[in-house]
Amino acid sequence: MAAASAVTMTTKARGRAARNGGSEIAKKQRESIHSPSILGTNYLSILGTNYLSILGTNYLSPLGAKVHLLSKPPGEAFTLKDVEKGLAEHKPTLLFITHGESSSGVVQPLDGFGELCHRYNCLLLVDSVASIGGAPLYMDKQGIDILYSGSQKVLNAPPGTAPISFSEAATKKIFSRKTKPPSLYVDMSWLSNYWGCDGKPRMYHHTGPITNFFTLREGLAILAEQGLENSWNMHRENTLRLHKGLEALGLKLFVKDPALRLPTVTTISVPEGYEWRDIITYLMKNHSIEITGGLGPSSGKVLRIGLMGYNSTKTNVDRVLDALRDALKHCPRSKM
Repeated sequence: MAAASAVTMTTKARGRAARNGGSEIAKKQRESIHSPSILGTNYLSILGTNYLSILGTNYLSPLGAKVHLLSKPPGEAFTLKDVEKGLAEHKPTLLFITHGESSSGVVQPLDGFGELCHRYNCLLLVDSVASIGGAPLYMDKQGIDILYSGSQKVLNAPPGTAPISFSEAATKKIFSRKTKPPSLYVDMSWLSNYWGCDGKPRMYHHTGPITNFFTLREGLAILAEQGLENSWNMHRENTLRLHKGLEALGLKLFVKDPALRLPTVTTISVPEGYEWRDIITYLMKNHSIEITGGLGPSSGKVLRIGLMGYNSTKTNVDRVLDALRDALKHCPRSKM
């Protein structure tokens, strides 16, 4: 399997690339894709409750973008009704949403989103960094036009590469632009040539991180051998085991609706009377286990536990539950 084939996320999408830089390149990709010179000036709606959605309004506005942030409380997901209201009101050319909200632990349902966006002449861009390989996702079936991810989570590869794939509609939009992108670094016309997607002789654009490409390819090969459905089931089963154990400890899951709980990242409401920093510090110091607190709107409200890729095992679930049980006994608790 060629490396270019290994990183494509869909059979129908013609444009595909893997670039270096991990989270930073994911940000750069959004900047390039969102560039007003690609999609117009009053074009972008961001749906999200997570940290990156909020950051998006900050780093896209200086590019001349008119960004409309459509938000909901952390722990909730958007409905088709929410989306249609935003599309009708703002008439964007591109809608961005995160599939796996790692800051709040929500998996965003996407069925019908692509069809709805296309009805309003809008492209759908989806962030799958925390979900791809760990939760069901169908680029073609769900009508996703641009899908990107990161190598360092469920794909089991080191950080530094970001798979991205484009639908035919998105590819046509990008290659019919009348002005150059603001950055050569993430110019998709150059990158498509670099990855052999345009049928033209290859020109030099950059020296790729070859080691990272090989590790990403191996991570994808392992996932392919396991099978997507098997990987989805494994993440779901281990996360359900974790949820039951957390509830047995008297802890409350932050996402109320079980159907909206992300299989790769579990969020727990910070238990009453405890400081979240005390708990994560105790786990690291006494059990060599790293969990983290909230991010952005969920900051100070939750503890986050990741079960991704090779880390998603029953053994690890039981280990973190034992560590949390110990932390709740020994961490200071204020009297209410």
